[in-house]
Amino acid sequence: MLTPPEAARTILEYVAPLPTERRPLKEALDLVLAEDVTSPIDLPGWDNSAMDGYATRAADVGGATADRPVTLNVVETVAAGRFPSKAVAAGEATRIFTGAPLPAGADSVIRQEDTEALDGGRVAVRDGRDVRKNIRHRGEDIRTGDVALAAGTALGPAQLGVLASIAHATPLVHRPPRVAFMGSGDEIVDLDHAAEILAGTKTATSNSYTLFGMIRRAGGVPLDLGVAGDTKQSLRDHLTGARDADLLVTTAGVSVGEHDLVRDVLTELGCDMKLWRIRMRPGAPLGFGLLDGKPWIGLPGNPVSTMVTFELFVRPAIRKMLGHALPFRRVVPVCVSEPITLGPRLRHFLRAVVSPADGAGALTARLTGPQGSGILTSMARANALLIVPEDRASVAPGETLRALLLDDPYHVAEAPF
Repeated sequence: MLTPPEAARTILEYVAPLPTERRPLKEALDLVLAEDVTSPIDLPGWDNSAMDGYATRAADVGGATADRPVTLNVVETVAAGRFPSKAVAAGEATRIFTGAPLPAGADSVIRQEDTEALDGGRVAVRDGRDVRKNIRHRGEDIRTGDVALAAGTALGPAQLGVLASIAHATPLVHRPPRVAFMGSGDEIVDLDHAAEILAGTKTATSNSYTLFGMIRRAGGVPLDLGVAGDTKQSLRDHLTGARDADLLVTTAGVSVGEHDLVRDVLTELGCDMKLWRIRMRPGAPLGFGLLDGKPWIGLPGNPVSTMVTFELFVRPAIRKMLGHALPFRRVVPVCVSEPITLGPRLRHFLRAVVSPADGAGALTARLTGPQGSGILTSMARANALLIVPEDRASVAPGETLRALLLDDPYHVAEAPF
């Protein structure tokens, strides 16, 4: 059996960024640029004021104080969206507002709080601290011909703003993957069978809802194929809905029981199996192959196992399809705060809460409670997966392990777990 990092590398070897398309800016959030975007303009396009105040010459106001104010003639008022019509000469100032272009001759903007408007179109400057300050210079953000955003950049809110500021309305991005997902099992029903669920005669398909959320959070487009029964024909019927998907994810049916038929059905449909089972807990019965040239990842059916294996293997695949160069979350060192005793010599991924231990940046980890693979609340309470190496049967309080933070925005190129 492969180790988790070996399995992750195997899966990503057969996954590639999806084709590109142009999208309106408001539909490109969280997608990844597929080309460099160069700026056709300087940004800002002209020297402009960073304050409401008065545009002046440093030579006039450098020595101004509250006791010895400098009085200037105000030649005009310029608001944002308008351009000055007069230059500022010796002894003159322009009333100016934030964002308005700086008039010729001015090299300073004195903030309004350091001035006093006088009768007769004059202003008294009572402090010279703003000499040669409060000016946004032309091109200080972006210059014409600069690469404003490089290929591979994820488009967050700030990046959308940058593209809007240079009138780049339809960026070229990798389209988001359509991720089909399905569960299986005669005992599993959706919420339209709430009475049977509450009576204890059927089990709710919680995996359908966690997978929907995880696929959306990872940047994919979820396609729910429903829940197949424990027959080959039911599995085949449900799998037909994955024809237009870029990635197929199944849960359950990948173990060794007599009702675990997913592998058999996929093999009969021509799936090229690349791996089966890995050395980890929870989540050992993991499958991966290519069905009609498209990747299939088979996750175990226990709710915690489903979520852990999705985080480690499916999420990085979705990120690579989106065009991310760094598909994996990083791991960080943590100090274990309680004793841990484990069973089989497998790499364990325990649900934990990681929090700062002190003001120096050190992190501590505690388990969320019982760690059974069916205890979904252990994931609901967790913000990290605590990684215990396979050569450790127990861990003492105070020892250092590694943890994968589930809300960490930083990513790395290789599987770190």
